[in-house]
Amino acid sequence: MSSIELFRNESFGEIRILLIEDEVWFVGKDVAEALGYERPDNAIRNHIDEEDKLMHQISASGQSRKMVIINESGLYSLILSSKLPQAKEFKRWVTNDILPSIRKNGEYISNQENLTQEEILAKALIVAQNVINEKDKLNKQLQAQNSELAVDNQIMRPKADYFDELVDRNLLTNFRETAKQLGIKEKLFIKFLLDKKYLYRDNRGKLMPYADKNNGLFEMKESVNEKTKWAGTQTLITPKGRETFRLLFI
Repeated sequence: MSSIELFRNESFGEIRILLIEDEVWFVGKDVAEALGYERPDNAIRNHIDEEDKLMHQISASGQSRKMVIINESGLYSLILSSKLPQAKEFKRWVTNDILPSIRKNGEYISNQENLTQEEILAKALIVAQNVINEKDKLNKQLQAQNSELAVDNQIMRPKADYFDELVDRNLLTNFRETAKQLGIKEKLFIKFLLDKKYLYRDNRGKLMPYADKNNGLFEMKESVNEKTKWAGTQTLITPKGRETFRLLFI
């Protein structure tokens, strides 16, 4: 996606999106307005870290001007800080519809776009070529199946070890494992827990739960890493905690 793609939603209006070096970027003003911020510029300035936004030349109505665009991390920051009741619905639209389509095909064809037949055909050809490439990739994977079968035991052993470890920990999971189950990046998950005061960092930079926010969401446990020989106390997330955070991220 080398140019701006426009996505429309009856509830949230129009969002402009770019793909720059395989990373998805959103026009910050569009996202802030869709999420009900009265002052989009202030929302972007106050809620989004500097590394999650940049200035980019945007063409609109025959004119070109610099506008702030935000990455996926910046998008989540605006969603989590929004007071709009439909913020979760907006997140589902972006994460369940737009992002998967972009990541799979590099393009997004919306039935709501006012395109000519030639433009629709051009987009369809791009998607078709991507499908062909995926099939070629699958064929190569199938050709290598015999060699993969030879190492099945080596692949399954770590998974079995992980399950045993999980049982030993009373089904407690660390931040990386929990973020993976929630379908978000570990960095974003930890940032959310810190921003919402579920966790804080002690003087050694270690993540610790606030006592008033714990309520069975976290558990401290002595852990030993056999590979690295590290031993110490680790903050882990309980099944109750995983379900609580899952509901927050639906």
